[in-house]
Amino acid sequence: MNLTESMYVRDAGKRSILRSASWEVRHRIMKRWRAFLLGLFFALAPFIAQGAEMGKFQYEDFKKPKQCKTCHKAIYQEWEQSLMSQSFTHHWDDVEYFKLALPHALKLDKVAEVKGGCIACHSPLAFLTGDIPPRPPEAGTRANESISCEICHSITGSTEKEPFNFSYTIKPGKVKFGPRKDGRSSFHGIEYSEFIKSPELCATCHNEQSPYGAWVKETYREWKSGPYAKEGAKCQDCHMYRAPGKVSRSGKLRSDVAHHAFHGAHFPNKIAGAVDIALYADVNQVSPGSDVNVRAELFNGKVGHYIPSGSSEERMLWLEMTAIDTKGKTYYLTLNKKGFKGEEYTVADGKAIAYQAMGEIMGVKEFGGVKRDGNIPDGVRVFRRPFFDPKGRMTICQWYTAENTIVDYRIGPRETKIENYSWHIPQDISAGPVKITAMLYYSLVPSSVGEFLQLMPSEYAPVEVNTAALNIEVVK
Repeated sequence: MNLTESMYVRDAGKRSILRSASWEVRHRIMKRWRAFLLGLFFALAPFIAQGAEMGKFQYEDFKKPKQCKTCHKAIYQEWEQSLMSQSFTHHWDDVEYFKLALPHALKLDKVAEVKGGCIACHSPLAFLTGDIPPRPPEAGTRANESISCEICHSITGSTEKEPFNFSYTIKPGKVKFGPRKDGRSSFHGIEYSEFIKSPELCATCHNEQSPYGAWVKETYREWKSGPYAKEGAKCQDCHMYRAPGKVSRSGKLRSDVAHHAFHGAHFPNKIAGAVDIALYADVNQVSPGSDVNVRAELFNGKVGHYIPSGSSEERMLWLEMTAIDTKGKTYYLTLNKKGFKGEEYTVADGKAIAYQAMGEIMGVKEFGGVKRDGNIPDGVRVFRRPFFDPKGRMTICQWYTAENTIVDYRIGPRETKIENYSWHIPQDISAGPVKITAMLYYSLVPSSVGEFLQLMPSEYAPVEVNTAALNIEVVK
């Protein structure tokens, strides 16, 4: 009996009715059922296309990372210190899911899928075993394994040509998938995989579309449309640097062991120097009441995608331009605006309020939002791509994003942004050398959001990306 017949031929009584019916009646019934099932398939197609299947496995189908440590001690040590091992337990991810995404999914049908969707990438074991929603990190369940060895080395491919929204296919078991054709192990089988070496593996979670159809993570797409992809440089080349060593305790010495550090935006040493800055002034000497024009050139020569990227709705990258005279008095130079559409979102404004959805989700009465740009100085340039919710308000809730194409003023791979500043020299400035400094800062979330959600200060503390300086002389 095929699937269609089994759905309506349930018992002997019904079978006898069908047998007694005319061929035409049976044909009409079958045709209606086929139409129903076809409609159901297309209605569910967007979800079926997402390869990872919630609840298909048991936790016991996956080995614990500490078992991998027995043979892969160095790799385990690197993974343990990486964000891959903390993608579920990391404080901001914990807060974002349990205080915002999960409550919102339970309130609003449109975003209900994020209850499991977030976990499919932040704790795949919990998703694949149907542990949805998982218990919070303090419960100490296996959801805390985050993105473990068994996940990446059990992934076989994707249901999508350009993967997105956890579209990975996975096959846990005795065979592990790896990047080498000559791998050997006495503990498990090894099968060579082109996919595990490819950027498409990363894309399964670093390409994401919101329930409203907006692309809210495009790190893979940014890379693919940029110069690095054309030259053959892959995600793993930057985020899994290679060096001589052994993959396992008993393995042979290799020249190119991939390190499982996955350094990215959460590591200040990866951010430091990511963007080069050059600074120029149109004059070397000024007098009180005169003007000087300063040009800052920012070049993204080291990042294979946009900066900021990933969860760019909450990332902050901004340039502060200051002048300090001989008495230590600090002046802020005035940014010359360019006049492009949406520029108001790229210039810090202490009066701008945003992120109202946070309070609504959390049930905070009369919540009007928080400062859009946190505590950064007014008037400085912010390199960002603002996200907007269905009510037209800026949001950090990527799953609640309906629009994010109004302006994108981030710095693309090998792109140079040029910012111009004017400074009218004050009459009371001290004579002597004046140091003009450009400071580029980065933070994971706006400080106002971090303070409201009571995140650890390290989550929103400014990180220095780069700096440049020049001197001019004030003469009287």
